[in-house]
Amino acid sequence: MTYRPFALAERIEDALGDPADEGNVFSVSRCLELDGREEFPEDICAHLDKLGLPRFYVPVEHGGDLDTYENLLQVIRTLSRRDFTVALAHCKTYLGSVATWVAGTPGQAEGLARRVLRGEVVSLALTERDHGSDVLAGRVSATPSGAGYRIDGEKWLINNATRGDLVCVLARTSPRSEARCHSLFLVDKHRLPSGGYHHLPKVRTHGVRGADISGIHFTGAEVPADAMIGEPGAGLEILLKGLQITRTLCGGMSLGMGEHALRFVAGFAERHRMFGRPLIELPQTARVLAESYADLMVAEAMTLVSTRAIHTLTAEQSVISAVVKYYVPTIVDRAVNRLAKVLGARALLTDGPFQKLQRDHRIVGIFDGNTLVNLNAVVNQFSGLVRGYRRERVDHDGLDVAAGLDLAVPAFEPDRLSLLSRGGCSLVQDLPARTGAAMDAAPEHLGRLRRYADGLHAELARCRPVARDVPPEMFDLARRYAAGYAAAACLRMWADNGLDTLWLRVCLARVLGGRDEAVDRLLPVLRERLDDRRPLSLLAYRSTH
Repeated sequence: MTYRPFALAERIEDALGDPADEGNVFSVSRCLELDGREEFPEDICAHLDKLGLPRFYVPVEHGGDLDTYENLLQVIRTLSRRDFTVALAHCKTYLGSVATWVAGTPGQAEGLARRVLRGEVVSLALTERDHGSDVLAGRVSATPSGAGYRIDGEKWLINNATRGDLVCVLARTSPRSEARCHSLFLVDKHRLPSGGYHHLPKVRTHGVRGADISGIHFTGAEVPADAMIGEPGAGLEILLKGLQITRTLCGGMSLGMGEHALRFVAGFAERHRMFGRPLIELPQTARVLAESYADLMVAEAMTLVSTRAIHTLTAEQSVISAVVKYYVPTIVDRAVNRLAKVLGARALLTDGPFQKLQRDHRIVGIFDGNTLVNLNAVVNQFSGLVRGYRRERVDHDGLDVAAGLDLAVPAFEPDRLSLLSRGGCSLVQDLPARTGAAMDAAPEHLGRLRRYADGLHAELARCRPVARDVPPEMFDLARRYAAGYAAAACLRMWADNGLDTLWLRVCLARVLGGRDEAVDRLLPVLRERLDDRRPLSLLAYRSTH
């Protein structure tokens, strides 16, 4: 099978050049140098513009190349496995634009598309200094004024706040504290009156040190009425729908950095000798590398199915995106921290690529809604998830296409996004039938998965909705639900794409806990791929077996 998005990733990788070539503008050494000086990668981003990557931030209906979100996922993944600061800085334009793609008028979308295709930068101004993730408490205001609105207040810890040409701003349009008290505005900084805004200083950060993490303060910034995206008061709803896409795509960031970490540590273990033989041949090192490789394949299976589901299970994305945004960064963090032990003291060298990568990856779990925000989004849908599981309610057509990588996904329909999934989660609700049909392949693992899913949903059924002060045990149940989703993704990826039973056993063991000795057989596959610049993907695994 030729998976077209992977072919795109390979073309981009070739265009970026050899990351080990110090003369390459986008080399690893160059990125380390910029990080050490906390300097924005201006020339690298300009290079990406020349390569045409902004075209993948614009949907095809508006003149870009974004036909499937799988392609954008691979762009994010490819950039992240070379340098996350660059990926975060460049791909932010999609996050700043997504509200317009989801809810803008045709004229707004076409106008923004032209500017993005020219390489202009779009930022999302969401958070405020005193309110953090509590966006409903935001105080930046947009007051009717003449033929438009007057924006006042400060947004802080905003990626590309200073560099951005346009800023998508969530602003209060009603003094009441209710869901429909905020609206979204696409603010063109070049059209604001003199003195209408000023930038706040760049904030020094632990990771992505060169990124433009700063802020913007509006003072009587007059914007036209057509700067508003969607209806008055619909800002939070539009934002949450857009985040259903971007939270899923964040999986690509973790996949890229996780692969970078695994390649770096495995390469070190091949070269470094201990007790008269390569470190990679010592049992403990071999096990760490193999288990980390398995974790990455779990993360990839989950991310690929979920990204394709943006097109095919769109109405379920409120659950899917929250689960992916919690689980994938969490297991990749776990893998990166475990790999650090193979490097020993070398993992602490501040001028080395691993230490930068470890710092950078911790940030993925924070933006687009932190871990608790995403787990809470799952908690809020417990009752619907239980109903869907008990009734085995499954969108079979949508799920089949999401899981089958050789099937074409339909065009994305943003109108199908919903704040709550009325049908539950098809991937998890397919488990009773799917585990039964596949039981002969891996009876011990699949039997355990079925018991896990049944027991979990029995516990979910005993929970009562809680508006505030959610008990810790409910967050734990949400974590366990995410693990069940990951296992279900592995099962469907195995069933629909010709992966062998060894792969399934190892992945399920990594998700559900316990140890399958078969994981050791992944190490030879990994060693074969170390000199190959193509992604360390589950399909690469399949082609070896």
